[in-house]
Amino acid sequence: MDRERGSLHDSRIADLARWLSAGDVLALNETRVRPARLRLRRPTGGAVECLFVRPDPSGGWRVLARPARNARIGERLTGESGDLVVEVAQAGAAGERVVRIVAGDLDAAMRAHGEVPLPPYIHRAANPSDAERYQTVFARVDGAVAAPTAGLHFTPELLAALAASGIESVPLVLHVGPGTFRPITAQDPSRHAMDEEWFELSEASAARLRAARDRGHRRVAVGTTVVRALESCCDLAGGRLGAGSGWTRKFILPPYHFQAVDALLTNFHLPRTTLLLLVAAFAGEELLRRAYAHAVEQRYRFYSYGDAMLVR
Repeated sequence: MDRERGSLHDSRIADLARWLSAGDVLALNETRVRPARLRLRRPTGGAVECLFVRPDPSGGWRVLARPARNARIGERLTGESGDLVVEVAQAGAAGERVVRIVAGDLDAAMRAHGEVPLPPYIHRAANPSDAERYQTVFARVDGAVAAPTAGLHFTPELLAALAASGIESVPLVLHVGPGTFRPITAQDPSRHAMDEEWFELSEASAARLRAARDRGHRRVAVGTTVVRALESCCDLAGGRLGAGSGWTRKFILPPYHFQAVDALLTNFHLPRTTLLLLVAAFAGEELLRRAYAHAVEQRYRFYSYGDAMLVR
């Protein structure tokens, strides 16, 4: 998608260097998806599926429980092999719970019995191949419950070919949370409440991204998670891209002035999601509508394991 000309072009990921220039810099999210879904049992034997989202300031863990009615405050839930026991400490909305570890090791239980939490629109259980297939080749830092899916298109060979063309890559982290798939239900989208997600950008990566723009080259965000991390860093530094880390609820929707990103590689997203609004803010709503209509006509694949588009 060429924003300046308003034009659309069909191409392949293997030809990505054709649409970029030597000196451009790709920003890649190195988060790695944890096998964060565990099946636990109530004392009565009833099953509860818990998605362990992130640590809670109380010392426990925030989880999404299903069915939530089976995760009652004060009740203890046990792993299927008895290697983990948690107690439900707090209840929240939409199936959210805070649990504390009573016995066992959560990381060990995840490694032994956890499942990769595939998106809810993939109507099958995770299988062993998903543990690696639902990861980018540059995934390095455990902490996400969903993959930064634009990065799934890259292979080591493609990254090497881009580097040989003078297009370098820099790492950052944003641990993708379940809010990625949460639809916007508010009539006014600006009232949508974003989930907190942890991000981190090193000074080395920030410096290379600043230098690229100083030389007249583009900062290319690989995925909406990268956009949110970079823009959150700019917010921390008063509009200048610098190193930063912390929890962000950054919500980008039209109209928005982008401070850190010149081009965006992203997948085709579900309607009524924050992801789609971010891309609309970057690409322009009219051009994005044409692009999606073209993608449907050309039978592009949508969502997590689907095709991508480069907005430049």
